[in-house]
Amino acid sequence: MNRVPVTDAADPRLSDYVALRDTSLRKSLESERGLFIAEGEKVIRRAIEAGHRPRSFLLAERWIPGLADLIDLHPDAPVYVVSEDLPEAVTGFHVHRGALASLHRAEPTPMADLLGLRRLVVAEDIVDHTNVGAILRNAAGLGWDGVLLAPRAADPLYRRSIKVSMGTVFSLPWARVDDWATAIPSLRAAGFTVVALALTPDAVGLDDLVAAGLPDKLAIVVGTEGEGLSRRWIEQADAVVSIPMAHGVDSLNVAAATAVACWALR
Repeated sequence: MNRVPVTDAADPRLSDYVALRDTSLRKSLESERGLFIAEGEKVIRRAIEAGHRPRSFLLAERWIPGLADLIDLHPDAPVYVVSEDLPEAVTGFHVHRGALASLHRAEPTPMADLLGLRRLVVAEDIVDHTNVGAILRNAAGLGWDGVLLAPRAADPLYRRSIKVSMGTVFSLPWARVDDWATAIPSLRAAGFTVVALALTPDAVGLDDLVAAGLPDKLAIVVGTEGEGLSRRWIEQADAVVSIPMAHGVDSLNVAAATAVACWALR
C-alpha cells in the first residue's frame, strides 16, 4: 500500500480534490484531466469494480481497512492519509462519508451500444446534477435498461450526480446521444417507440398509454427543468404523454416524473 501522510490542505498532491463545490471549476478540471471524484466507501468500490482505475485515494485512517482489498490491487495509486477534518479544508464541503477517490474516466460508451436494449430513458438538457443522478437511480431501480443524455445534459460522473445515483451510474449503461438533431429519428430507426413526457394540448394520459398496450422497445424522453422538452424533440416523438395531476398542480420535478413514468411503463 502506497501510504502518503498529508497534514497540509494546500499540499499540491491533493489538487484533484480542491474546491469540489465549484461546479464550473470542476467541469473544467475533470474534462481536462479525464478524472472524476467518488465519495464514500460504497461508491468508490462500485466505481473501481466497474473498471475505473484510481488515480489516488484521500482517506482518514479509519476508512482504509474497508477499502484495503481495492487499494492493494492498485499499488501505483497513492493513499493520502489525512486527519478527519482535513478533507473539508481541501474540498470545501463536509465529507460526511469519510472517503474520497480520484479516478480515471473510462472511454465513453457509444450511443449505438444502447440501441439494442428494450427500455431507455432519454434526457434532453437536464442541467442539474442532482436530477441526472436521480434519473439514473430511478431507471436502474425500476428495471429500465439504460439512459441516453443529450450533449448539454449534466455530467453523470460529477460528484453530486454519482452520490445521488447511489453509484448506479457505474452499473446502468448510459451514453451521450451522437447528435441532438437526429437523436429521436435514430431511436425510431432502431425500433423504439419514442414517448415524450410533456405538457401539450394533444398529450395522452399515462394511464391511457398503458391501457393501449406497450411496445417491445420503448424510450421515454424527458426535458430540462425549466422549459421542458424542445419543440423539435416533441414533434419527432411517436406520442406525447402527461401524468394525470390533481389539486391544481400541473407537473412534477423531472426526476419524480421520470420515476412515475418508468414505473408505469416498465
